[in-house]
Parts: sequence; structure tokens; C-alpha cells
Amino acid sequence: MRGRSFAKAAALCAVGVLMAGGCGGTQEGGTDRLSVVTGVYPLQWLAERVGGDHVEVENLTEPGAEPHDLELTPRQIGRVGQADVAFYISGLQPAVDDAVAAQGGDNALDVADLVDLRSAEADAETAEHGHGEEGHGHEGGGHSEEGHGDDGGGHSEGGHGHGELDPHMWLDPVRFAETAQGLADRLAEADPDHADDYAANAESAASLLDDLDTEYSDGLAECESREVVVNHSAFGYLAARYDLHQISPAGLGSHSEPSPARLAEVAATVREHDIGTVFTEPMGDSDAITTIAAETGAQTALLDPIEGITDRSPGEDYPSIMRANLETLTEALHCS
Repeated sequence: MRGRSFAKAAALCAVGVLMAGGCGGTQEGGTDRLSVVTGVYPLQWLAERVGGDHVEVENLTEPGAEPHDLELTPRQIGRVGQADVAFYISGLQPAVDDAVAAQGGDNALDVADLVDLRSAEADAETAEHGHGEEGHGHEGGGHSEEGHGDDGGGHSEGGHGHGELDPHMWLDPVRFAETAQGLADRLAEADPDHADDYAANAESAASLLDDLDTEYSDGLAECESREVVVNHSAFGYLAARYDLHQISPAGLGSHSEPSPARLAEVAATVREHDIGTVFTEPMGDSDAITTIAAETGAQTALLDPIEGITDRSPGEDYPSIMRANLETLTEALHCS
């Protein structure tokens, strides 16, 4: 696997694909560590946990940048093909999907091939039918509600924005733990000498994620409210796992523009259910939520979809932000 990567890197250099990125070996800084390229921060965190000292991880999305809007430089496109492993979620970032396809995809590891992803239509269906696809400690699973109009709703072209599957799987610690093992297996294929280390690191990461799952299950077991009004529909996995009801004026894309009718519909739901808190997020446009808060008198609180780390993030890494989100939810939903 490493020999293939070095040969491919040389070929890329020969045709100038790497451009400003230079023509080094696959491993960064002249070391013999595996090179891993990731598309979005949660995958970077997982790759660093599972790979440990044996990998060098490069995340294509700069800190604080909106991952949905990622555009790649020629050097980054070359890095996608040059890396030992390109770890990404198809449908989340079209620029990464295109780069994987352009570079041949031999080194690609798609999360969608490791775990089942939720249908982008599932959230709208659960709003209509009153039950989710899965639960954790609750019969019937979680609920989610999206728009149903032609403009800005969950079924519009601009609403889903990611194709047929919801890519935000890292907000379900159970699915994320399953991903760790698949990543360890791929790293072991590329670097058999350290297979045992990758397996042990994956087990450690899975244990941490299992702890988070237990904390969420316990913390959200008994709540006065289960309605979670968010800026865009990034929390479908969390809602399904922990029996919450996601309500969003927009679809999966953080820049989805809800229609005035959809804003009025969500505001009416907030009043009807006496929802006291609605949730903004660190990145992206939260104008729709602040408008709903102003119209209904609800308070706002920060709930982070963990699409990246910024100076507004409620923690410094994935686990700390997940725990901060849980604290925010238990307070807003009046959980005991």
C-alpha cells in the first residue's frame, strides 16, 4: 500500500498536479508515518485518536471555516490522491467528493461504507408518522421535523443540499464508535506493522464514545420537553438516538433559506409547545433562529453540530463539545 502511494505521488508530481504543494513522499515531514487526509473536523479527531503516533492527519477544512462551503486548492486536490488514506463522508462536501473521484479513489475510505447513514427524508417522515427509525432506551426512537414547503423546507432542493443521506453521523456516538473500527482496519491494511496499535486505539476511542452515549442516555432520559428547535437539520442522528424531536426552519444545509411561511410555522410550534429555548450554532447563519426567538420570546442557547472548531465552540475538542451540548440540552429541556 505504501509503495503504491509513493509511486502515485511521483506520477502526480510528474504531471504537475501537486503544483504549489511540492513533490515529497507520502509521509509528512520525511517521517514514516501514514498520511491521512480528512474532510471535516470530527473525522480528523477520530483519525488522530485511532492512528495515534503512527499517522499524520491533514484536515482539508481550515479551523473556523464552514465545511459545507469547502473549495479545494490544486494542492489539496493533489493531497487527496497522494495520501495513504482519504477519510471522508460522501455527500457532505461536494468538493471532496469531486477530488476523490478525480484522483481515482483507490485510497478513499468513505464513512458511508462503514456505517448505515440516515436517509435525508427520514426526519420529515418521522414528523409525519410520529416515530423515529431507532431509539436508545426509549421505544419508538427519536423524532424530527423539517419543512414541507417548496421554499426553504426539508423537501426542497435547497433544503436537503446533501443528496439522499444525512452525513452528520458523528452526533450519534454509537455510529461514530462503529466508524472507529472500520478506520483501524483500513490503517492496518496500509501499515500492517502497527495493526495491533490501531486496533487498541480504536477500542479506546469506542470506549470513550460509549461513555458519551451512556451520559446522553442518562442525561436525557427524563425531560419536561423533548422539542429541540435548531438552525439547520444537523441533529437528526442525535434526535433519533435519544428520543428527541428536532424542529428546524431549514434543511441539512447550514445556509438553507427558509421561507417566511416556514418561519411562521416553526414560530407557531414554539408557542404551541411553550418551548422556552431555541438553539443557535457557532458557524453558519443563525438569523432564522434569532428571528423565531424574537417573535416568540424564547431564549437562545448555543448547540454545536461540531462541524469545526472556532473561538465560539463550547469546548476544545469533540468530546468536550459533546458534553457541553449535553449540558445545554439538559438545562433547556429541564431534564432531571
